[in-house]
Parts: sequence; C-alpha cells; structure tokens
Amino acid sequence: MIIWINGAFGSGKSQTAFELHRRIPNSFVYDPEKTGFFIRKNIPKNLNSNDFQDCPMWREFNFSMLKYIAQEYGGTIIVPMTIVNPQYFKEIILKLRNDGVEVKHFVLSSSKETLLKRLRSRGEGKNSWAAKQIDRCIEGLSNEIFKQYIDTENLSIQDVAEKVALLCNIELLPDNRTKFKKVYDRIITQLRQIR
Repeated sequence: MIIWINGAFGSGKSQTAFELHRRIPNSFVYDPEKTGFFIRKNIPKNLNSNDFQDCPMWREFNFSMLKYIAQEYGGTIIVPMTIVNPQYFKEIILKLRNDGVEVKHFVLSSSKETLLKRLRSRGEGKNSWAAKQIDRCIEGLSNEIFKQYIDTENLSIQDVAEKVALLCNIELLPDNRTKFKKVYDRIITQLRQIR
C-alpha cells in the first residue's frame, strides 16, 4: 500500500509521514522531491523549469519507481508530496491505481493563516517560496480529483497520523516516546526538509 500525503507547504506532510513511519512496522518514506533535484542537476539548464514537477521525466520516474517499490517491497510506502495539478495526479497516482497498486491519498488542509504560521515556525517568512505557493496550492487542491481531505487546523501531528491510519485501516504501534523525544524527532524531521 502507498499512503500519499498531499497538502500545501506547511500542512504537516513530512511530519505526518515520519510519525506514521515510526509507528507502522515495515514502512518506508519515499521522497519524490529527491528525483526532482537529481533531474535538475543532470540535464542542461535550458531544459530546467521553475517547478521540476513540470518535467514529464519527473512524473514518469516517480510513477515507475513507486510501482517497482510497491511490487517488490512487502511494507507500507509513505509519500509526503504536494501535487496540485490534476493532470500530474492522474499521471502518477491514478496511473498507479490503474496498474493495481493500492494508493490511499490524503490532502492535509488548513487555513492560509495557519499555514503561514507553521511556515514561520520553521523559519520561513511570508516571502519564502513555500509561502508564495499557498494560494496556488489551496486553489489546486480544491479540485474534486483530490477529494480525501483531513482538516488539520486544530489537530496535532499525532492526531493527523492516527486519523490517516484509521482511514487506511492500519493499526499503529503505541507511541511510548517521552515528550522530549517527540519534540526532538519533530525537529530532526524539520531539519531534514531544509534544502
């Protein structure tokens, strides 16, 4: 099974993904963004676009890689990635489903104000690239194709992970970490996302 966690920047995708990863045995977090960085570094500059998702090769590679992992790996694959273009959603997620791969897709949603507040908490101001994408993300994700929404406005990361697990019919391991360890793990996850 693939659990795809979508949402605007600051919605909690990565934090939720790694919370699930800690609590789902035999799980793996796959980051499609790394493919974008690879492509960007390995093609001529004039072939690069501002958003690597616009490169057909990015979509093809991630579809193929996820299909391969899903067929060969016996565990749960967790994918934290923003996709707001319905065509790109079709080229990866719907294509995987059509090829028999079980993909559970969720959009973590919050108000623009909450998203900006979360971005500020990780050191990104209102003029950061992520903050400038919020309106585009909110508008794009309102398309019917994305339809499985989880309102995270007043939920903790643990609450969101538990809701995703419930909707996927997955039993999570108990979270026996201390409060300090939970904070530490979230900071480490946040630092991993700095590019």
